[in-house]
Amino acid sequence: MKNHIMPFMRIIFLCYHILVYLSGISLALDSISQDLSLSDDGKNTTLVSKDGTFELGFFTPGNSQKRYLGIWYRKIPIQTVVWVANRLNPINDSSGILRMNPSTGTLVLTHNGTVIWSTASIRRPESPVALLLNSGNLVIRDEKDANSEDYLWESFNYPTDTFLPEMKFGWDLRTGLNRKLIAWKSPDDPSPSDFSFGMVLNNYPEAYMMKGDQKFYRSGPWNGLHSSGSPQVKANPIYDFKFVSNKDELYYTYSLKNSSMISRLVLNATSYVRKRYVWIESKQRWEVYTSVPLDLCDSYSLCGANANCVISDSPVCQCLQGFKPKLPEAWSSMDWSHGCIRNKELSCENKNKDGFNKLTLLKTPDTTHSWLDQTIGLEECKAKCLDNCSCMAYANSDISGQGSGCAMWFGDLIDIRQFAAGGQDVYVRIDASELEHANEGHKKGGVLVAVTVTLALAAVAGILIILGWCYRKKSRCSVKERSDFSIKSNQNSGMQVDDMDLPVFDLSTIAKATSNFTVKNKIGEGGFGPVYRGSLTDGQEIAVKRLSASSGQGLTEFKNEVKLIAKLQHRNLVKLLGCCLEGEEKMLVYEYMLNGSLDSFIFDEQRSGSLDWSKRFNIICGIAKGLLYLHQDSRLRIIHRDLKASNVLLDSELNPKISDFGMARIFGVDQQEGNTKRIVGTYGYMAPEYATDGLFSVKSDVFSFGVLLLEIISGKRSRGYYNQNHSQNLIGHVSNERHIVNSHVSKMCVSFMTRNFKFLMSFRHGNYGKKEDH
Repeated sequence: MKNHIMPFMRIIFLCYHILVYLSGISLALDSISQDLSLSDDGKNTTLVSKDGTFELGFFTPGNSQKRYLGIWYRKIPIQTVVWVANRLNPINDSSGILRMNPSTGTLVLTHNGTVIWSTASIRRPESPVALLLNSGNLVIRDEKDANSEDYLWESFNYPTDTFLPEMKFGWDLRTGLNRKLIAWKSPDDPSPSDFSFGMVLNNYPEAYMMKGDQKFYRSGPWNGLHSSGSPQVKANPIYDFKFVSNKDELYYTYSLKNSSMISRLVLNATSYVRKRYVWIESKQRWEVYTSVPLDLCDSYSLCGANANCVISDSPVCQCLQGFKPKLPEAWSSMDWSHGCIRNKELSCENKNKDGFNKLTLLKTPDTTHSWLDQTIGLEECKAKCLDNCSCMAYANSDISGQGSGCAMWFGDLIDIRQFAAGGQDVYVRIDASELEHANEGHKKGGVLVAVTVTLALAAVAGILIILGWCYRKKSRCSVKERSDFSIKSNQNSGMQVDDMDLPVFDLSTIAKATSNFTVKNKIGEGGFGPVYRGSLTDGQEIAVKRLSASSGQGLTEFKNEVKLIAKLQHRNLVKLLGCCLEGEEKMLVYEYMLNGSLDSFIFDEQRSGSLDWSKRFNIICGIAKGLLYLHQDSRLRIIHRDLKASNVLLDSELNPKISDFGMARIFGVDQQEGNTKRIVGTYGYMAPEYATDGLFSVKSDVFSFGVLLLEIISGKRSRGYYNQNHSQNLIGHVSNERHIVNSHVSKMCVSFMTRNFKFLMSFRHGNYGKKEDH
């Protein structure tokens, strides 16, 4: 009898293990039918897309105790949620259940029998099923419908803060559905904040970022190539994009070129930005690829009506030709909010007294009061504008090819900015007499250009003759730019830096080290151009700054950085290993800093937690020592002029190193102050006298250091800081210490500040030449 029972028991145990195994498989299903539910029972019961990229289930964000139903990346170790179902109604415990309602064909999330969230119902399906697609889209369809893409409902129509590939950002004009992004209130709270980004159905549609009901940033309308306010968005190795506008739909979408790449767009209410992230597998972290707003000129209507914002000018706001400040005193005090008014009123009765001034490289004005006709060209557009007394400007609505279509603006022209490249032409209506003044200026400019070109050609010819003579004489007059740089400081100092000897790398060596400049090796991008990580044949890791053709900086800054930093040796300054000058390529090769830039730590909610006050204080002291070396201890007195968080790099032990000397200037021994008409650097870090009058000195760098100090302590960006209770920036808000200290440093900050009070106060009084040990 015993012998008969044993085989039977083995069969029972085998069946049991098979059932357990199959139940484990069921946890990885990608769909829910009317016979299956998803419960928050602590067993990580989830849906997983077929390719394993996305997962749907219950989660708890950040430091919250509440439970939400959401979708996240399954294979990424950092929890990255891309969609939340019940963001308005969180669950306080683990009793949530998601099931399919067979009678309505809707998904229903319940908590103790109470409906917390449910999908909308278009029609009643025969056999409803909810499916998590590989795109991250949760859809409901009828299994008996032959069309597998006929969705009854889809999460892509109701995005939260994240814009995924293949998602449509914009309107379904047939149903009135508006797909827009609404940021989380905080990393711990996914409920909707007052910060949103959506397409607005003006006559000439465009997208706006909104703080409540106030416009914060404007994308500009689609002009056939890109959004008018984003000329930097162009063909790239990561994604393709398109804009669709017809009687049924109006939307923007994008798709990834490489299916193995992971990228997303996220709207953030903490920093008030929209960033595109790319997941870098080798680093196991997200890297920022693009971000808007870009700079000060992206702030909505910064310069008021009928004014142009030019980020490279000082001040950045200028009235348009034919206009003057409405309130001159306020304007001269850098309060540009009142904008500009006409020098001469237009003559509506006699249109021949009006003309149009052509402005180039612009972001077109706000289209709230605009009119669009895609069927006519520029000349007919001009005639229509001239016939309408209210028309203040016109332009091609589509600038691709030879240009086509007509856009006209009525009333004040709001939120205009000028780009260095990639903007479009806009024709602004002004009095004909004002137009004559503008044309005279252009003519004088043309004569000046002609004279300049002639003199330049003569100079080049003379140089070529001299070089030819030197070559025939086999003298040492030949110029080898790769290894023979020289620089002169301000003419009044009479000082010259000796030529230096710097290693020169071949282009093939750099290309091999960076895997031919692939996207996965790209670690950042600045005004100079992209920065790549690489590894030389001897194993040394390097960072390569590659001069971009579209860079706001150029050969001058490139030479300046080589000449300056090659002669500087300090543990808190980044080390230059060499350069590459080959053909059109100009690159600088630095030691690689494992932890990247300081801003990637202090402004990141997750990474900032690794910087307690002790580490932050050490970083502050290191930056101070590097600055002291530049100003006092090196044999050259150097003013950096662009000290900011992104220009401080951190090595493997979080030691800070000041970088990016493209804007730096050398001072003579007795020189105290310099002046320039070319204001460079970053607004928010600039000393007032430098931003307005171009005056720079040691104090300018100390001011920037002070701003950086506040950012390190508070974890808030000086330029992006916003408080809903007042309009002050971070500097104006520091008097209330209780609200600026970052939570990761508050406990130890007071004791450290007390112990190191003398050291910190020495910077305030400019006596930081007196060193003390701490």
